[in-house]
Amino acid sequence: MKRIDMHIHSVMYIDDWEKQNDIPRVYRNETFATPDEIKPYYDKLGIEKGVLLPVVSMEGQHRLINNEETYRIVRAYPAMFDWYCNIDPRWHYNSEDTDLGFFIEHYKKLGAKGIGEVTSNLMFDDCRMRNLFYHAEKLSMPILFHLATEKEAYGIIDKPGLPLLEKTLNDFPDLKFIGHSASFWSHISGDVTEETMHLYNKGPVVPGGSIPRLLRKYGNLMCDISANSGYTAITRDPDFGYAFLEEFQDRIFYGTDICAPREYGFFDTVNFLDEGYNNKRLSKSAYEKINRLNAEDILK
Repeated sequence: MKRIDMHIHSVMYIDDWEKQNDIPRVYRNETFATPDEIKPYYDKLGIEKGVLLPVVSMEGQHRLINNEETYRIVRAYPAMFDWYCNIDPRWHYNSEDTDLGFFIEHYKKLGAKGIGEVTSNLMFDDCRMRNLFYHAEKLSMPILFHLATEKEAYGIIDKPGLPLLEKTLNDFPDLKFIGHSASFWSHISGDVTEETMHLYNKGPVVPGGSIPRLLRKYGNLMCDISANSGYTAITRDPDFGYAFLEEFQDRIFYGTDICAPREYGFFDTVNFLDEGYNNKRLSKSAYEKINRLNAEDILK
């Protein structure tokens, strides 16, 4: 069965500035990968299609990926990609009253299946962020978000225990939220503090984590296991990790978060899922839903 990658970033080409070797690496940062650079990884990982996520908010970025470029990539590689559009809640006068639905509906007509990765560095309960949630819910467009602490450079901001995310889930019950990031996934365990919230925490999972609790309580919360954050969360305590994947199999998406054209630990997550299935620690149902079927469902 071919996988679907719910979380990837790409540009059509790398410009001359990015190619200059005399530019310090901290500024070049080797971002972002082109479709042709991604293709070999997809072939090795058994991925049929990826969901492109534009990068439109300035926080933590010197290079953005707009919706129009992402749309052009999808048109050029229709068998390889679907896409989410992205919306910054500060667009058009930085107001809580902006009709963000105008932009969302425009991109939805062009084939966008959702909104993300939302990285605007605002509190979850900021009036502009809530305006985005309102219009996304009204137009039935799922939101994939990066969650952050107040000290982080980008991501929607919450506090330990995720009280603002919970309020948001309660206030927008018909809007599907797909969570991601180290500060999100650290809450798989019940021992998160302000100092450890943003870290790739390791070791046994402590009962009482906010993520399992919120998944049980709110049917509109989902999550992707992309990047080191998702991988660390499900593998730090393998027994717990497989049980977590099994329990929430209907609301977890496989993803890579490929950005730069260089080797990451993309194969580690695939290996963990494959080993779990082959060793009967992960059911066929959970394995197929996480790798593909959940993505097919939300992309309809």
